[in-house]
Amino acid sequence: QVRVAESGGGLVQPGGSLRLTCAVSGFTFRFYTINWYRQAPGKERDLVASITPTDRLNYADSVKGRFTISRDNNKNMVYLQMNSLQPEDTGVYYCYAPAGGGLWGQGTQVTVSS
Repeated sequence: QVRVAESGGGLVQPGGSLRLTCAVSGFTFRFYTINWYRQAPGKERDLVASITPTDRLNYADSVKGRFTISRDNNKNMVYLQMNSLQPEDTGVYYCYAPAGGGLWGQGTQVTVSS
């Protein structure tokens, strides 16, 4: 079964950290660019970070220097380490893989609030 699933969200204070995990299955993971998107309340879903099969990284300007994306091809997982979180980072974080016509996970909620 082709599937992506996110985990690791939660409530964190400003300045805190979280690590999100995207677990994928059902396709040859290592051949695909994997993306993290964020959807803030009332806003569109925006690209946050992506990692290619050759480990080329791309970040939205708003998260550069604070977020780090990485992948483990042996475990079929992609991680998003988020440091120095701010209230504007609040939203539902989604993992997306351009496989099987395009796969979205169910999302994981990140709330940054004091």
